[in-house]
This record gives sequence, structure tokens and C-alpha cells, in this order.
Amino acid sequence: MIPWTLLDTAHVPDGGELRLKRRGAEFSIMAGATELMNSRLSGSEKALATLVCARLGARPAPVLLIGGLGMGFTLRAALGEVGPEARIVVAELVPAVIDWARGPMAEIFGDSLDDPRVTLQEGDVARLIGAGRAAYDAILLDVDNGPGGLTRAANDGLYSPAGLGAASAALRPGGVLAVWSSAPDSGFTGRLRQAGFSVEEARVRAHGKSGARHVIWLAEKRAGGAPAAPRPPRRS
Repeated sequence: MIPWTLLDTAHVPDGGELRLKRRGAEFSIMAGATELMNSRLSGSEKALATLVCARLGARPAPVLLIGGLGMGFTLRAALGEVGPEARIVVAELVPAVIDWARGPMAEIFGDSLDDPRVTLQEGDVARLIGAGRAAYDAILLDVDNGPGGLTRAANDGLYSPAGLGAASAALRPGGVLAVWSSAPDSGFTGRLRQAGFSVEEARVRAHGKSGARHVIWLAEKRAGGAPAAPRPPRRS
């Protein structure tokens, strides 16, 4: 078997360290002992985009915000779904990840970063969310292994009640907040509902019809962003 080769390391602001590894034509991005993504397992990252675009329907010029560049699977899938008038903003916190996209992983990215519909911004997606008021039709988050700060503790704020409130404010009516996760989290589902979203959990395979099952929350902003009504107590 071909051994893994470490290509580069990168420090996450206020967080840990990422490592880019290669084995033949296969790439892996690691955080400690956890593999965040692998170039052979892209099914759920692509689904993050395709499921959202299906929800948006035929909006003529949607604006999407993608948090986390990764290996570009979500970006490329979104580009294949939206029309020529769409705009996709990608926020990437770690400068080295952008360098990897234009360097050792350039073949994976193809010409996606040069597409005129794409704006790549180096920085925290939370800042863009906080600065936007009804600015986006969809916000797609894949900045961690789920709704918790694995790579960076500050990411917890994205999934807190305040962070979800900011996401709701940044979405247009009927907009979609989509969050990728390696595992279910019932507490996060509850927070989404309390923040005024109607929520669906999609279970998606990591690679086609095989591989681990990942979770994608599809949270649609209700009219007015009204919080979910409390459920009546169960009768015994």
C-alpha cells in the first residue's frame, strides 16, 4: 500500500492544527487524529449543496454563502445547480486551505475558484453572517465535524441560540440554513426550531450508496422568523 505523505500543516486561528496528507491521487485533511475530509469521500459534501438548491427551487439569482472551502466539493456541486445570475460567496478562515486549493489540490478544484459567480473571502464566516441582513438565500456550513467546535472552539458560537438568530437575520424569507455533521445531535435540532426554523434532517452516505451516514440539517426560515410554538405536554 502507498504510504501517506504529509504535504503541509496549518494553524487554525484560536484553534488547533490542520494537516494536508496525500497518498497517490488521494488527499486527506486531518485535525489531530480526526479526518475532516477525504477526496475519495465526497458524497455528503456534494449533497449539502444539491439538497439546498433543490429547496431554493427556481429563484432567478440566488445568493449562497458557503462556510468552509475544504476540498471544494460543496462549491462545485452548487455551481452545477445554480444559473448564470447566481452568486456564491465562500468564506475560508485558514489561509493555507486556500493555498492548498490553488496548489497541491488544484486538479480537484478545476476552474471552480475562477468562476465569475464565485467570491472567495479569507475570514470567519460568522463575520459575514453577522454583517448580512436578509442578504442570502442560503447559508451552508461545513466548518467543523458538526455543531460543535472540534477544530476551533469559537465555532461553537455558530450553533448557539445567538448564532442561529444571526443566521436567521442574514437569510431572506424562505431561506435555508444547512449544516453538515458527521453524527446526529438532537439538541441542535431543538435549538434550530427554537430559533424559528422548520427543520428536516437528511441522512446521506459519505460515498454514493456506501460509507458512513452523515447528517445534513435543512432549516428553512419561517415567515417572520417566528420561534416554533411550544409542544403540548404528552398525556400519560
